[in-house]
Amino acid sequence: MRQKQTQTQQDSREAALLWTVNELASSLHIKPSTLYAWAAQGKIPCVKIHGLVRFRREAIEQWLASFEPSASLCPPLPLQLRQERELDPLIAAVKRAVYTSHRGKTRPTSRPITKEEMDGAV
Repeated sequence: MRQKQTQTQQDSREAALLWTVNELASSLHIKPSTLYAWAAQGKIPCVKIHGLVRFRREAIEQWLASFEPSASLCPPLPLQLRQERELDPLIAAVKRAVYTSHRGKTRPTSRPITKEEMDGAV
């Protein structure tokens, strides 16, 4: 019984521990500088202790769970709607508009018109 209590106490202490920036960064496979930036921007739950940034495990687990997609929030589109929303025709139309010549408009001269040319002296 005593051994079971000791194990439970040890588990609760481990759960109450705070992660350091390097520990969480290696766990999430991101750079520590990214975690510092997210903490400064308030994008990730953190605790600052005398200038040190630490992370509660429970808060991080909840934060990570908030990114999991919910099936009820984003139902898949029917096949017909997905085909209508294809981007290829839109991209092709934009390319035609951008890369087509000026459609009959004359190009400006390559050199500026001088005052003499405007007056007809040249």
